[in-house]
Amino acid sequence: MSEIINSEIINASAADIVTIQDIAEKTWWPTYSPILTDVQIRYMLDAIYSTETLLNVIQGGSQHFILIKDEAGVQGFASYGPRPDERNVYKLHKIYVLPDNHGKGYGAQLVAEVKRRLKMQGIHTLDLNVNRHNKAREFYEKMGFTVIQEEDVPIGPYWMNDYVMRLTF
Repeated sequence: MSEIINSEIINASAADIVTIQDIAEKTWWPTYSPILTDVQIRYMLDAIYSTETLLNVIQGGSQHFILIKDEAGVQGFASYGPRPDERNVYKLHKIYVLPDNHGKGYGAQLVAEVKRRLKMQGIHTLDLNVNRHNKAREFYEKMGFTVIQEEDVPIGPYWMNDYVMRLTF
């Protein structure tokens, strides 16, 4: 993994929804096409990344979004928020980097920034869900996450067959 020069991480707001939607659209298809049907991908993108849904989670404060950008523009995003079912545990809800930038350190920087922000709040545990067939699991393991359980999550008429992974720092 090479170091990124001149990148910065900034807070995202409702004004960044179109950027978040664009990155999701560009990352989901190559990520999930090998493991989900096109109809399921479209349904999930429309449900999870609709303007209304993103406005609700951003303005409602249930997820905090950050963007990583360089001289070429925004290259990825992450969102995180408290787990309502577990005190002092946060969840990394989303982390996506444009496919051309995989392996360049953008994702690692996003994870590091989430950890830094959580440490400042006295939080030292971060969970995430990853599809059991998603090769991103290897990235998360390199970041120190370990599988703690399997979980099947309904999204409309579909199921996400996930691992729940945890990082304690």
